Amino acid sequence: MAIWNRRKPKAARKYPVPLTTHQLWMVSLSAPVNRDQDASRTTLYPFTRIDEDKARRWLADQWEITSRDALVGRLDGLARSGYRAGARRRLGVEPLAWDAGLYVDISRRGFAAGMLSEAETWTALKNIVPAVVRSYASWSEYAEHYLLGRMVWRDNLRGTPDADFPAPQAVSDAHLKSLLDPANKASPWNMAPWEAISRPDHVR
Repeated sequence: MAIWNRRKPKAARKYPVPLTTHQLWMVSLSAPVNRDQDASRTTLYPFTRIDEDKARRWLADQWEITSRDALVGRLDGLARSGYRAGARRRLGVEPLAWDAGLYVDISRRGFAAGMLSEAETWTALKNIVPAVVRSYASWSEYAEHYLLGRMVWRDNLRGTPDADFPAPQAVSDAHLKSLLDPANKASPWNMAPWEAISRPDHVR
């Protein structure tokens, strides 16, 4: 069998309907998390190709999520307090952006793993929007708090077996700089400006 016949189908073929501006904005909350080459930052599906097994492995390995109930419980925890509770005790601020990015990322991977339906995933994303909109006024502010939350998370890993797990801070910094670059036409943050979520939705 030719090697190209073994490749997984493109996600865009299974989910061909373009996202509206509001939908892209919601998906874009996880853009800082998605640095992998096969990540999709402009679709609800988190990968460029359909890969349920990869999504399930990632949820199990990174979050110990192996069931729908575990997924829903983890999302509820991130929405209620997440890592920002510890950051508040330590720094006096609550970097909601870190928890929101993880929340959307896990929701999308839960969808890819078949633990959430498409409709349930959109509902989950909509649930986090009001708190994010109340907390920030721009993607730049969102990015700043995302990095703050990531810093606290990395510090908490020191002295543990997972201390070497995160990508270097410079990698995350460069990724966010690219997302915020006005000249980057591929950045979902440029495709769906921050203020778009507060305006009437429209098809892109």
